[in-house]
Amino acid sequence: MLKDSRFRFIVLFIFSTSLVQGVFAQRIGVGRSANNTPQPSELVDYARPKNYTIGGINVTGAKFLDPNTLISVSGLNVNDQITIPGEKISTAIKRLMDQGIIEDVQVNIEKIEGSKVFLELNLRERPRLNKIVLNGIKKGERETVEEKLKTYKGKVITDAMVKNLQTTIKKHFLDKGFLNTTVQAQQINDTLRVNNAAIVFNIKKNGKVRINDIQLNGIKEMPEWKLLSKMKGTKEKAPLRIFTPSKFIAKKYKEDKAKLVAFLNKNGYRNAQVESDSIIKREDGNIDIVLNVIEGNRFYYRNITWSGNYLRNTDTLNLILDIKKGDLYNPEELEKKLSGKPQNDISSYYMDDGYLYFSCTPIETAIVGDSIDIELRINEGKQATINKIILNGNTKTSDHVVLREILTKPGQKFSKTDLIETVQMLSKLGYFDPQKIDPQPKPQSDGTVDIEYNVEEKSNDNIELSGGWGGLQGFIGTFGIVFNNFSIRKIAKLKEYRPLPKGDGQRFAIRFQANGGFQNYSVSFTEPWLGGRKPNSFSVSLFHSVQDYRKYYQRLEKYYANSSYGSFYSGNSAYTSGYFRNTGGSISYGKRLNWPDRNFNLSGAFSYQYYDVSNSFLLTNFQNGQAHDVSLNFTLSRYSLDNPQFTRSGSNISLNGTFNPPYSAFGYKPKTEKLWIEGHKWMFDADWYTPVVGKLIFHAKTNMGFLGRYSSSNAYSPFGRFVLGGAGMGLQNTNSIGVELIGLRGYDEGIVYEPTYAQKLSQTTNSGYLSRTGGIIYSKHSVELRYPVSLNPQATIFVLGFAEAGNSWGSYKDYNPFKLRRTAGVGARIFMAAFGLLGLDYGYGFDPIPGLPNQGRKSFTFSIGQQIR
Repeated sequence: MLKDSRFRFIVLFIFSTSLVQGVFAQRIGVGRSANNTPQPSELVDYARPKNYTIGGINVTGAKFLDPNTLISVSGLNVNDQITIPGEKISTAIKRLMDQGIIEDVQVNIEKIEGSKVFLELNLRERPRLNKIVLNGIKKGERETVEEKLKTYKGKVITDAMVKNLQTTIKKHFLDKGFLNTTVQAQQINDTLRVNNAAIVFNIKKNGKVRINDIQLNGIKEMPEWKLLSKMKGTKEKAPLRIFTPSKFIAKKYKEDKAKLVAFLNKNGYRNAQVESDSIIKREDGNIDIVLNVIEGNRFYYRNITWSGNYLRNTDTLNLILDIKKGDLYNPEELEKKLSGKPQNDISSYYMDDGYLYFSCTPIETAIVGDSIDIELRINEGKQATINKIILNGNTKTSDHVVLREILTKPGQKFSKTDLIETVQMLSKLGYFDPQKIDPQPKPQSDGTVDIEYNVEEKSNDNIELSGGWGGLQGFIGTFGIVFNNFSIRKIAKLKEYRPLPKGDGQRFAIRFQANGGFQNYSVSFTEPWLGGRKPNSFSVSLFHSVQDYRKYYQRLEKYYANSSYGSFYSGNSAYTSGYFRNTGGSISYGKRLNWPDRNFNLSGAFSYQYYDVSNSFLLTNFQNGQAHDVSLNFTLSRYSLDNPQFTRSGSNISLNGTFNPPYSAFGYKPKTEKLWIEGHKWMFDADWYTPVVGKLIFHAKTNMGFLGRYSSSNAYSPFGRFVLGGAGMGLQNTNSIGVELIGLRGYDEGIVYEPTYAQKLSQTTNSGYLSRTGGIIYSKHSVELRYPVSLNPQATIFVLGFAEAGNSWGSYKDYNPFKLRRTAGVGARIFMAAFGLLGLDYGYGFDPIPGLPNQGRKSFTFSIGQQIR
């Protein structure tokens, strides 16, 4: 037995030696010269290894790789001692091949001079990827996938690269629900380009895999439908399921399992977990999902104690925490109470007083039955003072414009609430992408803190350039430009013109509009920080408009030719000519308030307008003459929207009052054609936003307006009345015809009006349903559901569904807040940095307007540069 073992060992040794020699015979090249004389490599006796000194190394076959780098990678160096054949040669070959960029390596002996050997590294490089071909998918899909693969082009083709490319392609389609996607790769060398190749991928998507059924096992108390509703990205097939398709996506499935457990934890099931799950393939290619869930028992809070709170008393902390014995155990809610919204959580209570290093850790100290004792361990730390403010990313906006809005000032104690409200203040400016404003506290070794604000500039200048043809207006042309970050300080510096100087936060706007005999010009300038020290704004504006009624009345006659009021204008020479001219300006001053909170603002304005009217039916009791409108305007507002482009939360409330001097108190009697306007006007506007679920946002708003007079013996002012309908843009802007234009989607522009009892009896067009003179009181209420399509700051897009109702009345006696014109519909908004807000709505008015074509109902409403008020 022993002899047999020795015999087998001798045979194995001889076979292994021969194999090694064979390998080196391949790698250490053997060749002959042209005259058939032996080459140096033939002189090597592989049975008897010999020591040499490397006299030189030459690299051949390398077209793109650096020879010196290849020699360094091989580990062979000139003057090194080497044994041929030996381990260093095989190691050099292995090291070169391990780089993954070489297809073949040979080590040849070029010559031997005494004890010196000269080596040749003969290489064959792997080709580089110059083209990717995708077969089996549509053009749109191909472009999307190519975008994900473009970074691989120009790199050396390796097995790892091909596998990564296949994985990337497959993952793309897995995320689309194509669970059975196959990807085969084929390399094709380029015959025109040396050492280049293309990879052709043959893709088979094999249809989307949908979820037929989701089965939850182990649930005893929690309703199954509630748990399934939390799996937003994993849904069963259903006939009416449109917005949440039932395709299977592995990544979302994994997230949804975690959400399911989190929901159970939130509802007191502390020990809930997904014990196991399985995916069962069906014959039709779809799948069933089975989740085995351990629900466990529901737990409640018992004793909650505090430790480490030396600076704050326990009673106050308990009041802020607002969790009592017997409340459902909810770790998520507990975390929010400890470090959630500012001013309503424990961390803000400490951090608003400078305790930046504060921390609070909840520890479960006892579990008795279904009750849990919690100890809240506090580390109060030391107060931190702000050392300095660092700004990054404001490439266009001057530092002082950003710094004056920042509430965290050097020398002050750190405040978490100030930090969060500063982000809101910077968002309001409109100069930066709200999603990219990132404040970073940087603690220093001396106990102070630096705060670094990282922002990303975005364009917020608006250009309005439009032209078209429409109904009563005829040709419509508009040019307007608004510079929201203007700098009058740099006005003399030509190098700052791009196209106008920017960076100081001022607002400069100029606008021109013309349509069918109407022209309007306006210019305005606003300085938000007058003097540069306090947030007190100063604004000045000028405007002039003129309306030639001849063309307008011609179109009006055609528009109403088929209505019961169409004959009113026929043959009436008084309405075939005329004009309306309005010139004015205003100066305003605003102050930001710190009470009740920093979001309040109070402003006042002095304005003057001059009206020159001839043969106008658009104003009540004033068809001819001149009027002077001198007024003081005051506005109290509160603005707390988180994002002006797509608001998710917050509110915007304003109360506006406009007052003319009480001329009648000094014996003035209004004249028919020489009028000094007197009276007062009140307007109230409120918007409120809140998330519903996910990205879906609920928006509610109400708008009301009232005209008043100082004496019952005087008529209400013919100017400043409320005209409802359409987008609120109307035939002209507000100043052009002296009215307030209020949008009411689903109806024609300006036709929503409830006439007085006397007007109904007279049935005259001049004061009836077709009048655009408006009412002295109006109210409008609406609700919307909004959903974002794109939140890119350069093109923010969202869709919406709306329901609204409104009306205006010509008399307080006829005012009925429940008699409203109702409408509903859908719409979309696109906010583009260059053009502002573009809106398109499709609305249907449920309450017809008698006597009008199509009963006043209008399907589409288009708006530009404004929200519909």
